Amino acid sequence: MKNKLNVTDASLLVMGSMIGSGIFLVSSEVGRQLVSPIWWIGTWILTSFLTVTGAYAYGKLSTKFPATGGQYIYLKEAYNPLTGFLFGWTTFLVIQTGTIAAVAVAFARYTGFIFPDTITDIPLIGNYITPQQILAALLIAVLTLANLKGISFASFIQNIFTITKIGAIIAIVLIGLYVGISNDWIHFSNFFQTGKTYNETSKVFEDVSTSAMLTLFGAAMIGPLFSSSAWNNVTFASQDFEHPQKTIAKGLVYGSALVCLLYMLTNLAYLGIMPLQGDPNGSTTYARGIMFASQDRLGSAALQTVLGDVGALFMAILIMISTFGCNNGIILAGGRLFEAMAKDKLFFAKAAETNSNGAPAYSLWIQGIWAILLCFSGSYGSLLDFTVFAILLFYFLTVLAVFKQRIMGEALKMSDKLLLGIYLLILVLIAGNLLYMKPVPSTIGLIIVLSGIPFYYFMRKNQRS
Repeated sequence: MKNKLNVTDASLLVMGSMIGSGIFLVSSEVGRQLVSPIWWIGTWILTSFLTVTGAYAYGKLSTKFPATGGQYIYLKEAYNPLTGFLFGWTTFLVIQTGTIAAVAVAFARYTGFIFPDTITDIPLIGNYITPQQILAALLIAVLTLANLKGISFASFIQNIFTITKIGAIIAIVLIGLYVGISNDWIHFSNFFQTGKTYNETSKVFEDVSTSAMLTLFGAAMIGPLFSSSAWNNVTFASQDFEHPQKTIAKGLVYGSALVCLLYMLTNLAYLGIMPLQGDPNGSTTYARGIMFASQDRLGSAALQTVLGDVGALFMAILIMISTFGCNNGIILAGGRLFEAMAKDKLFFAKAAETNSNGAPAYSLWIQGIWAILLCFSGSYGSLLDFTVFAILLFYFLTVLAVFKQRIMGEALKMSDKLLLGIYLLILVLIAGNLLYMKPVPSTIGLIIVLSGIPFYYFMRKNQRS
């Protein structure tokens, strides 16, 4: 009998999967799009609402369907097997494996900050295969091997690294708040300033109307949403938890709410240390401000402003720890999703088998091999851009399923209908805005989802034969 995990493990798995490198990077890009502190921090406030509300809705579904596969099962039961398959197809093709590849490369890049002469991005063979890509591939292989030891060992690794990076983030928050208080919160004096944006083409700041700012706001949500994603991964491994009907729901809400709180405090800490608006040609990290942090490494820039080179080194180590733990959680959960699909004969048959430790060995290796290939393709960043629209689509369909009395067994309370209705409306507005602002990536994301339809019917044909 393999050991089962508890609510603490579930919460730490949610937190560890969510916290990668995004919180240390994406706020700079958001700052260039929204050169106003209230609009800038507003993206994180709205993301927090969407994340915790989505986790609450998924928790309701987890009490009704506490089976391995999580969201795949919810969509299959609420709609039909095709919908569940399209979610699994997109998750395997780009969402899960693309995220694993991107996080692994982020780990390698920050390792290169510490060992600049060894872990470089200079190709070894022609224009292909860099030391950073090799290290990223090795990280995926090592974490896949660790997960073959079973859920208890993988969860132990997850908990250690998650607790470590939470402690380090709290240290950053305390430093930022201390600096902010010491300077009388000088960077908050223009908190409610008129909306502006930075034109990347003409390299000038532009005043924009409220309606235009709302459109920019919707596009700027991409970074915070990505940084706050992967909380749903815990549902994939439902059967590895004790009393999953209660444990998963609590882990989803507790874990996502704590991460969102940390993200809000971290951004306030950034603003306590540095101004939002800066000079792209500034000679210091402070002069460049939040929006022009070098290579968007805002976390490093903030600590370097306060602690000098020691602060930059500390941040590099923190991001290595953060990305290591993040990838362990994503790899752990993804293997269970593809195991569930294989049991329905909608994935490689071997992926349904588990080893003596209860781990879906073949599923983990198939996931790992594809993620490694994406590391060497160099296209993982683009793949993630393509799937933003797809991710929002599956969020929408999954939360909409909570309204189905047929599968929930009871009607929703009016307060829940109002809360989740607002959630769905906001998703529609963001998705519509993405189609308007970024039509090509959004359309490609939809095509990736729909490309799974012929493969579904091919797998169903094999089932019948």
